[in-house]
Amino acid sequence: MEEKIEVHGPTKVSGVLPVSGAKNSVLKLMAATLLATGESTITNVPEIQDVTIMAELLRRLGCTVRYDPAQQTVDIDVPEVLGHQADYDLVRAMRASISVLGPLVARCHRAEVALPGGDAIGSRGLDMHRAGLEAMGAKLSIERGFLRASVADNLHGTTYHLDYPSVGATENLMMAAALADGTTVLENAAREPEIVDIGRMMQAMGAHIDGLGTSTITIEGAQKLHPVTHRTVPDRIVAGTWAFAAAVTGGRVEIEGAEPAHLTMVLEKLRGAGCTIDTSQGRFIVQGPERPTAINVSTLPYPGFPTDLQPFVVALNAVAEGSGMVTENVFEARWGFTAELERLGARVRLDGHHARVDGFPRNSSPEHRSRPRTSEREPRWPSWAWRPRGSQRSPGSSISTADTNTSWIACRMPGPRFSGASWAACSREKTELRGVPERGYAPLTGWRVTPFMAVAAHRG
Repeated sequence: MEEKIEVHGPTKVSGVLPVSGAKNSVLKLMAATLLATGESTITNVPEIQDVTIMAELLRRLGCTVRYDPAQQTVDIDVPEVLGHQADYDLVRAMRASISVLGPLVARCHRAEVALPGGDAIGSRGLDMHRAGLEAMGAKLSIERGFLRASVADNLHGTTYHLDYPSVGATENLMMAAALADGTTVLENAAREPEIVDIGRMMQAMGAHIDGLGTSTITIEGAQKLHPVTHRTVPDRIVAGTWAFAAAVTGGRVEIEGAEPAHLTMVLEKLRGAGCTIDTSQGRFIVQGPERPTAINVSTLPYPGFPTDLQPFVVALNAVAEGSGMVTENVFEARWGFTAELERLGARVRLDGHHARVDGFPRNSSPEHRSRPRTSEREPRWPSWAWRPRGSQRSPGSSISTADTNTSWIACRMPGPRFSGASWAACSREKTELRGVPERGYAPLTGWRVTPFMAVAAHRG
């Protein structure tokens, strides 16, 4: 049965919200356990579909995996002899599966990984993964949809300059270098907190890594690593999602378990939008303004503004005072959601990597909010556009209004989308967001909402 969330506006998002481990980290931590024989335990694991997929992938490689969503733990027992092929049916469902490439080449001296699928929100090739491993002595080729890698003996250390600070390439090369002969230096490496998290787990496993959190990472290869227990870093994107929920709707949220230092740029922009933010005493409180001020944002690799939070800026600007310019520098195709916001009345003008958003009050009249699109501007929302973190793909989207005499609008979306929900939460209409996953609900003053949808807390 299809799940849905109904948002009756005007609504303010308010409540105390826990943040679990980062999806962008836990999947790579699971892959990193392949570097050591024995049982490793990862804690603070989010309850998302991607963890289930990665667990199955590791099982097919020969590992014993026990995933306990209730306890937020995953135990991975890695055998002495590993399989070396990552099957297409799993890799196509989750792009992060490519992160097993580096550990498999390091441990097995060969790997066959299906070319990844996942959320195709732009061009994310594997050129740097391939070039970095080749610089370490591996031979790579693409055959029948698989990336095949092999090395006669151990990988060897090298100095490799990444053309772009790719998170995935930095992770793969860092893991491969941990068991290579000699010293590997990664220049222009990614600096994300998730990179630091993986590096710290590898250090606990016995890896020699310097420069985590900087653009130059040095890895001294080790003969052998050992299993560990490691706690996943908090999910800064989920924390940022809730922060924007308060900003857009004028609510107040207290976010537990987040690390404000990972959101320095985001919090700076939210303060510029008029939010009051308190990060003292280990807590993270965001009070949204009566009406936000439009902000200008350009997405960049960390420590810049994260691309994953870009759609929320558009939603905020849509109800803000003034106009804001949003520039997407990371994933050029991350604009699919704007078509649905326009259906709800948002004023968004796209020009390549840029979007100008003209705001108007949250409580504007319904006749201006539910304007129909003309036939030549029918949905341009592909199945991959802005899905919830950790969800599977769903087929396209559609939208319909009840009739011209009513003031509600129903959206059929490929999974829940914060942008549409945040807009709905501050409108006068009833908005239905369909395609919501059943799992992962969090308490919010009497409502049940998914942790990746900042939608409805209480009626205000």
